[in-house]
Amino acid sequence: MRLLVSLALGAIVAACTWRAMADTFAQPLFARRNHRGVEVPVGAGLVLAISAVIVEGMLTVADAIDGTVAPADRAGRLFVLVVVLGFCLLGLVDDLAAAGPQRGFRGHVGALSRGHLTTGGLKLAVGGLLALVAASSTGERGLGRLVLSALVIALGANLGNLLDRAPGRTIKVALVAAIPLFAAASAADRSELTGVAVVVGAALGLLGYDLRERLMLGDAGSNVLGAALGVGLVLTTEVPARLVALVVLLVLNVLSERVSFSRIIEANAPLRALDRLGRRNVDPAP
Repeated sequence: MRLLVSLALGAIVAACTWRAMADTFAQPLFARRNHRGVEVPVGAGLVLAISAVIVEGMLTVADAIDGTVAPADRAGRLFVLVVVLGFCLLGLVDDLAAAGPQRGFRGHVGALSRGHLTTGGLKLAVGGLLALVAASSTGERGLGRLVLSALVIALGANLGNLLDRAPGRTIKVALVAAIPLFAAASAADRSELTGVAVVVGAALGLLGYDLRERLMLGDAGSNVLGAALGVGLVLTTEVPARLVALVVLLVLNVLSERVSFSRIIEANAPLRALDRLGRRNVDPAP
């Protein structure tokens, strides 16, 4: 029940926040052209982070009134909040200040080897350290477990970004991934997923606007969604499950360097139908 309430709160707050901030995002600073050549405000993933802070404030007041929330549950929410704010900041810098032809892991690492730190390289380096610090705050002991958890968070964040190539795609994948995560968690673990549920709910609140090309999550949102789901895995699973998740994330991240996810989706009828569901126009812009 608490997860459903958190999802609903996240969705409502995000939708209201976007409507309140629409004029801000209409400024030229945020204007970018999407895959169809349509000008859309980028960096709207900032709304996810703002919504997470607002809902956490609401839940904090509710906890103070109720007085029965376990400290571990609130710690899990704060853990998610720190990760969300950190990855949102890094993603927003990349959304607004990215320049140059470098793309992908190899491109950014190659630039770094030549003494040039791109915004994407900054996100990879600092995002990895943020994931490491975040993993340590969960109480992980041992270098191996710490690195494993950090990799799940960091690669999850990067995969979210890799999927953000069409309206609504990252949010849809996040929603599909969240279902088994929430369903498989034990009753005790579900309370630790409250923060993750708020972020997923906030993304749901923006889905309609994303599909209608009113906004782009950008790195500020896609990284946040992937990282939040990675955090959910770390909070609710043991080492074997995390190892499986790590292998899947590694394969998908490496695969993205060689093939286009968009081409794979377009070549598969069920994936294509899900990917296009709800979009106002799937044809290239004139």
